[in-house]
Amino acid sequence: MRLLIRLLLFVPLMSACDPPTPPSAPTFEASSPKPLTAPAADALGTREDGLGLPVGASIPSFEIQDFRGESFSSTAINDADTLVVFYRGGWCPFCNFQIRELSQSHDKFKALGVSLVAISVDQPDAAAVTRNAYEVPFSVLSDPDLKAHEAFNVVLQVGVAGVAGLAIYGHDIEKWSGKDHHKMAVPAVFLVRDGKVAWAHVARDYKTRPSAEQLLTIVKP
Repeated sequence: MRLLIRLLLFVPLMSACDPPTPPSAPTFEASSPKPLTAPAADALGTREDGLGLPVGASIPSFEIQDFRGESFSSTAINDADTLVVFYRGGWCPFCNFQIRELSQSHDKFKALGVSLVAISVDQPDAAAVTRNAYEVPFSVLSDPDLKAHEAFNVVLQVGVAGVAGLAIYGHDIEKWSGKDHHKMAVPAVFLVRDGKVAWAHVARDYKTRPSAEQLLTIVKP
């Protein structure tokens, strides 16, 4: 009996000494795409409120990560004709429509000698979800520290009301970026040639963005 009591007293002590269970990694699910509206011809290639690098500007140096967590340098953009697409995140259904449409047109861009990269504040694991969900054939880059966003001048600060509004629809932007800065991209597209901006479109209306067809016309030499 004494031995049994000692064993019963010992078991809780052992449990208390067990290391705590680490928190599980966040899970991500890309939102289903919702159709975008293409901008009118006279609005195409404009920069709202002076956001974004202007045509002729050189691309500042930066280094971020791809969806695998591997390093990606601005040198890769400067060394080839590249369409740089900034999107809000894989939680955004309008962004995912854009990413899917560009993926479906990738071969046409490639035939014109143009590479594509997509950049958001999503952390690498979250960016990987978007990449895999839509079988994206081009680079999907992770920039939660806003290095590329600041280099291209497309940072959007989301206010308290905005964060709460997104949460109502189930969009947790802190989880996707892994940061509490509440910043993301103003949707933007830049054509970079010879290390400089050859064309730019930046607009706050996240439901209106250049279509793949419009961009194919823009990138033709």
